[in-house]
Amino acid sequence: MTELQNAAKAAATRPRIQPAEEGDDRPLSVSARLGRLQFHQSGKFRVLQLADIQDGPKVSKDTVKLIEASLDATRPDIVIFTGNQIAGYDPAYAQTTRKRRWSAAAGISSKTASSKSSEASERFEAALERTCASVRATVEQLVRPLADRGIPWAVTFGNHDFQCGLSNAEIESICREFPGCVNPEPTGGESGLGGANSVGSMDSAEDAGFVQLRAESYLPNQRVFACEPGTFALPVADVDHTMSVLGLVLLDSGDYARSGGYGSPSAEALRFLAEVPKAMRAQSQEIGRSQEPAVPCMVFQHFPVQQYYQLLKPAAANAARAIEGYRNFAGKHYVLDEEKTLPGSYLGEGVSCPDADSGEFAILEQHDYFAISAGHDHRNAFVGTVPVSREMASADVQTAASPGKVGGLMMIASPTSGFGSYGPVPQKRAARLIEFDIRHPYEPRTQLLEYGELVGKPSAGKAYAYGMTSESKPESEGVDLLHRPTWWSKLLTWLRKK
Repeated sequence: MTELQNAAKAAATRPRIQPAEEGDDRPLSVSARLGRLQFHQSGKFRVLQLADIQDGPKVSKDTVKLIEASLDATRPDIVIFTGNQIAGYDPAYAQTTRKRRWSAAAGISSKTASSKSSEASERFEAALERTCASVRATVEQLVRPLADRGIPWAVTFGNHDFQCGLSNAEIESICREFPGCVNPEPTGGESGLGGANSVGSMDSAEDAGFVQLRAESYLPNQRVFACEPGTFALPVADVDHTMSVLGLVLLDSGDYARSGGYGSPSAEALRFLAEVPKAMRAQSQEIGRSQEPAVPCMVFQHFPVQQYYQLLKPAAANAARAIEGYRNFAGKHYVLDEEKTLPGSYLGEGVSCPDADSGEFAILEQHDYFAISAGHDHRNAFVGTVPVSREMASADVQTAASPGKVGGLMMIASPTSGFGSYGPVPQKRAARLIEFDIRHPYEPRTQLLEYGELVGKPSAGKAYAYGMTSESKPESEGVDLLHRPTWWSKLLTWLRKK
């Protein structure tokens, strides 16, 4: 297929986007105008995904420009941040940073940790206050464009957020200080299934474990199913608000494993993932008439699962665009399988998934999920479909959406939306639009909104790109994400290959 044919095919799969109208003071999000997540009269519903912004307390102005331009071009119903909003390794957090969740903060030496000195304790508490202020400043810069436009937003977490020294629960609490955040408040019960904010077994909506959002979320009539920080679900109603058509599930996919490599979702989060589609339908039946057993869902998370490699095919190390796999997949080289991925997709690094298979993919196969969208790999941007081994009945929505077999699970990889760490060339940093159509709600269209197309030439000199080589990532994650690779480091790398 020629480049021109590829471009034409890619254009046919993209949503049509229009600029915002001047002089309209209503919220840019149609769902915010309605007070709940809901398909529009046009039959559309839009999500904007922002991945791996990963910046220090002072966010790059190019990142802010990309967010603003993406919002104005797409008018999303909701924005989802899929982890690593915070560059927890930034020097601003030097006194509180933790490389791993189970390790002590950098500012606490073994002597200090065992000391009863109130002075040492006070110094650390003061450092934590400064960290809170820095995280708050980062969040404020990221969401100010959303607040200015009246767009609700949600966050889950990655492997760098907590490294600033705050827990995900503490970061989530800071996020809820800002208007538009839909992350639910703690309910006071045990997290996960069986607790006050769980979705466990239920016979009616009163037992379904959902909570009502605050008015400051812009969605006062929205219900949310809560599990733990960064893990919750949002049902999306049909045009007439008679029942839930689909669910948006945010999943905290973990950070690091003690055995090495990346971690996995908690057991409670995985149970929640399996149960929430049916819980949404139980709630939906209170306001609607669908007899389908579950609401089909799409999950947003930070880490890709191992099965993303099913969208790749083995290749020779010297093949064009061949990339070496990561950790368990190291020693083998891959290229995108063009028969499984959409035109315009690209592979810039090995898929960095956890070593262990947590069973998440099996849950997605068996429990009414039609898509997964992940970030983490800053230089990867591809969309494809893998076969699934189950029947899923789609909701009886309006006209064209009738029960039937889903052809596969859509898997999406999104590049970094930020300019503070490694990634593709600056013009290719992007947000991702995902548009659902009520006529075929489980076959969303998606489009990358690249900086070069929306804004133009980046102004910041901080963003940098690693060469698109076949070299695998270092197992130790020794790459300094704060600085460009020096000529000296490049020379040493070259000499080691000799």
